[in-house]
Amino acid sequence: MPATPLHHTMPAHDAALRDADLAALVQAGRLHTAFEGIMARYESKVFHLCMAMLRDSHAAEDVAQESFLRIWRALGSYRSESASLSTWIYAITRNRCLTELSRRQSAKPFFETGDATDEHPAAAESPADTRALAVLRALVERLPAPWRTSLTLYYFEERSVEEVASMLGIPQGTVKTHLHRARIALHQRLEERGLAHADLWL
Repeated sequence: MPATPLHHTMPAHDAALRDADLAALVQAGRLHTAFEGIMARYESKVFHLCMAMLRDSHAAEDVAQESFLRIWRALGSYRSESASLSTWIYAITRNRCLTELSRRQSAKPFFETGDATDEHPAAAESPADTRALAVLRALVERLPAPWRTSLTLYYFEERSVEEVASMLGIPQGTVKTHLHRARIALHQRLEERGLAHADLWL
């Protein structure tokens, strides 16, 4: 069955096969058992997606819980022919994260200015590698959101390109583009700060 335009980030049959057992439980009406399986398989992944998008552990925990609540409420209406289970779960999670980001943006600037690491990365006595890592993390925070989220999931959460694409609902080629552009931007900015061997961090 051809995939819809929103669900072409990875081969549909691969994602469907991966969660065929859970989809079968949903189809059989065994929703409690299916949800327990979803929690076991996706709890960590959903939280990491929330962390990558929200950059706040407390908010990520809250939004992850809200996402699973919505997943539970909507589980009976899930149809495997419309999207793979993972795509459906990540779409719900992304929507909750975007709602939280919109709420947060209306209350305060999206980019916090309290962290002065970018301009004053470390005390003079700090080791060079600690200073470089501190600067790198600060610079990651200042990347455009799509680049930052892809890079965070790929490097810090050690997700594959395929999984990052699935989690973010974008093509794998777009993930690769985000990673490429993020690496170039970070490399340039690290070198501007006089850090030797900046490529070791990228």
